[in-house]
Amino acid sequence: MKRKRRNARARSGVYPITANGITPYLNRFVEASAAMGLSEATVEIRRRMLSRFILWCDERDLHRPQDITRPILERYRRYLYHYRKANGEPLSFATQQQRLIPIKMFFKWLTRENYILYNPASELELPKVHHRLPKQLLTADEVERILNQTLLHGALGVRDRAIIETFYSTGIRRAELSNLKLYDADTCNGTLMIREGKGKKDRMVPLGARAGHWIERYREDVRPSLVVEPDKSFLFLHEYGEPFRGNRLTDLTKKYIRAAGIDKPGACHIFRHTMATLMLDNGADIRFIQAMLGHSDLSTTQIYTQVSIAKLKQVHSLTHPASRLK
Repeated sequence: MKRKRRNARARSGVYPITANGITPYLNRFVEASAAMGLSEATVEIRRRMLSRFILWCDERDLHRPQDITRPILERYRRYLYHYRKANGEPLSFATQQQRLIPIKMFFKWLTRENYILYNPASELELPKVHHRLPKQLLTADEVERILNQTLLHGALGVRDRAIIETFYSTGIRRAELSNLKLYDADTCNGTLMIREGKGKKDRMVPLGARAGHWIERYREDVRPSLVVEPDKSFLFLHEYGEPFRGNRLTDLTKKYIRAAGIDKPGACHIFRHTMATLMLDNGADIRFIQAMLGHSDLSTTQIYTQVSIAKLKQVHSLTHPASRLK
């Protein structure tokens, strides 16, 4: 009964670990991570993933950092591998890796700060994550059908059109769009300033004329009626005057995708994948796509060269000997 109650709390995001002796070290590690200038999102991921681990330790009467050995960490890694979600599906290798990396960082920090004598996580192997092709892409016609759905929703439809146009035009990430400030979109010069994107890196990307038009319409005609004082200057506001966060943007984009009669999984990120692939199909250089998407490593962007089949088919039809045979 005790373990069931704790697991229920863990699923709800409440971690009953205040009495565990590892928790004070977690708090110090989180403070140290923030002091290093890591983004709030990264610090929060570290806190959440380590809280899950400490909960697991607490259920096994492991209460001190010194209690954690390499075999125990291997047990936790196997636990993640065999874990099943409520729908019966296993955790993806990417999720398993996301939960283990903060643990490796935590024990490295504990060792460096001389809280423990040796690092039990130093040789903990992480699951290998393969770069997979995007599950689904939209066609250009499908994007237009989605955009046209916003015309049925009055003033809020103008806002929603501006949001989806921004996703499609720039390939911006969901969290990056949430953090846009009022004049980060320079509609006169056709640029969008993305501040502290993934990895806390700023970048400026082109903003298409059509996206700029809808942003300007929203900014001039709709946003003033949504503002709740004091105005924190976020560009996109929901009905209660607060900036969009996480699931609200996901729900908004899903609503219009479904309304357009498109039965494909995905929401905000599908526009990012679609933008990159369609631009490659139309001849954009891979390094330009890398800059647009904010990838620090070109290999991350090169996944889209596998998705972009149009040019490959064109070359195949022009050069393959069998293509010339009737």
